[in-house]
Amino acid sequence: MEDIIKEKEVNTAVFSDRERTNILRKGEQRLILFLLKKVPGWITPNIMTGIGMFGSLIVFSAFVLGRFVSGNYLLAGILGLIINWLGDSLDGRLAYYRKIARKWYGFALDIVMDWLSIILIGFGYYFYAVGTTQIFAFLFVVLYGWSMIISQLRYKITGFYQIDSGHLGPTELRVIISIILITETFITGSITYFAIATTLLLLIINSIDTLKLLKAGDAKDREEKE
Repeated sequence: MEDIIKEKEVNTAVFSDRERTNILRKGEQRLILFLLKKVPGWITPNIMTGIGMFGSLIVFSAFVLGRFVSGNYLLAGILGLIINWLGDSLDGRLAYYRKIARKWYGFALDIVMDWLSIILIGFGYYFYAVGTTQIFAFLFVVLYGWSMIISQLRYKITGFYQIDSGHLGPTELRVIISIILITETFITGSITYFAIATTLLLLIINSIDTLKLLKAGDAKDREEKE
């Protein structure tokens, strides 16, 4: 019983700085807690952040090699996404797990690194795409940036930091991109249709979240006036 209570306390402490609503959150959090216990002491949260960026660089390289060498290199992008997830998911959690968290430093670093990662992935697809379809690389970066802005404004207005848009979060997006890479490896050209669908999905989600955000801002304005 004591072990169960202790595990719940650790779980609460590690994920206390954000609210998660994504579909894979339960399994993801259990995996993160398992991995945190296995991380060697010499690996710091900042090193984990660097590992995440290295994963994004692999995704970028996979797109470039897929375009100029062989389409099979796209599969390396899946490895890059896994490494990116590992670093991005464990850096802040590791700090909270070891009780060395620097809330605002970590918050700022996380946002900047996430933005750079998305730019790398989008830029990689830009090299891979052909002709006018390169516009979707630009739209992907813009729309994901929009979702990041929404999360920051939501935090400012409501006081709750949430990186998910409903049931869709960064982890689900990585899974979707992995499926796209696998499909493109076997069906060349299919990535364009996935890019269109992903762009439309992000546009719809961001539009809905923006309306919710404006309602929350309006409610807070009324509350402050009262």
